[in-house]
Amino acid sequence: MSGDARPQRPRPSPDGPNAEFYRRLATTRRLAFQRCSACGRVRHPPRLACPACGSGETDWLPSSGLGRIYSWTVTHQAFVPAFAHELPYAVVVSELDGGVRLVSGTRELAPAMLALDLPIEIALEEVAEGLVLPFARPRRS
Repeated sequence: MSGDARPQRPRPSPDGPNAEFYRRLATTRRLAFQRCSACGRVRHPPRLACPACGSGETDWLPSSGLGRIYSWTVTHQAFVPAFAHELPYAVVVSELDGGVRLVSGTRELAPAMLALDLPIEIALEEVAEGLVLPFARPRRS
């Protein structure tokens, strides 16, 4: 590969129940999670039916995006060539206020900075035209 050309990064497939999650990120630039209209359980990833009560009726609950690091993994080998220039990089599971867990990449968080219960906030970043993704970063407030 010549120059600065990098392989295309894989993109999420915003199909089925996930489509609304990604549509909301792209159009409102706000984080929101699916909530069961029957029992009130908030869930992620989105599903067709509530795992608690089985209802298919949902609405969307805005999230502050504040939380803490629940778990993480650090990747040292580029299984996907498009990520080779970022090695090593971390993927984190954040437990957000309200109990929802979100898997994401990181921003402003070197792997050595990661710690259990580290306060974070979710930043939204447009990574391609029409595609906005959530990333965990250190809490600024």
